[in-house]
Amino acid sequence: MKFYKYHALGNDYIVLDPKDQIPHISGADIISICDRHCGVGADGILYGPEQSDTCDFALRIFNPDSSEAEKSGNGLRIFSRYLWDQSLVSHQRFTIQTRGGAVDSIVRESGLSVSVGMGKVSFNHDRTIVADVAKPTILTIQGIEFICYLANIGNPHCVIFTDKITEKYVKKYGELVSLNSLFQNGSNVQFVKLLDKQSIQIGIWERGAGYTLASGSSSTAAACVAHSLGYCDSLVNVQMPGGVIQIKIGKQYQTTMTGEVRKICEGVISDEVLRKKL
Repeated sequence: MKFYKYHALGNDYIVLDPKDQIPHISGADIISICDRHCGVGADGILYGPEQSDTCDFALRIFNPDSSEAEKSGNGLRIFSRYLWDQSLVSHQRFTIQTRGGAVDSIVRESGLSVSVGMGKVSFNHDRTIVADVAKPTILTIQGIEFICYLANIGNPHCVIFTDKITEKYVKKYGELVSLNSLFQNGSNVQFVKLLDKQSIQIGIWERGAGYTLASGSSSTAAACVAHSLGYCDSLVNVQMPGGVIQIKIGKQYQTTMTGEVRKICEGVISDEVLRKKL
């Protein structure tokens, strides 16, 4: 099985192109490939391009536990770079269909930077209900009250403002917040430290992946909540352990994310790695 590996600010994904693979990839295969000791190792699998009736390309995104994600900002930047590397796109704008909705993308700087129009952010987890203002929700976990702000950009997010954004703190409380009964299908969690009107710093717990060095959708959600509350302007630099993503917030919270992408390697995954008994 041929693979291509990239990272976006330390958030690494493996691209599996359906033309090079079996028609269907199993959950066991995904878990095996993403295993950092017994597989190639990755924060997820990007399976595409597939055909779309409404967009130029379609993409499926899998977490390392084999669950399917609605959307991933870093994954979309990586997939856009892969399409550019394969000469399937140029420096013109193109569209990608995901489970979390359609996005538009443009590759810049000879593939080293990608901008993705992530769509409209809504401040709840139900995209059928319009919510244009971030409102607080209180969660009590292990005797600690967390003031949370919900956001949705095709996938669910929970934003918490705090100065405690160390890896240890995010790992301790991120999963507990993510799996709280308030969230029917779980949630991505961002612990956000305000720096100034143009900058925030975040620690990230991703549903299905865990502690993460960088996340495009998390950056978008956190920046939009901060902007909604008046903490930040409409152009926000989001600092993460892996690096910086710039979020531009337009009218009605239409968002554009810009960040780096780097190719790591490509190769062939041995059949011995695949379909092992779990």
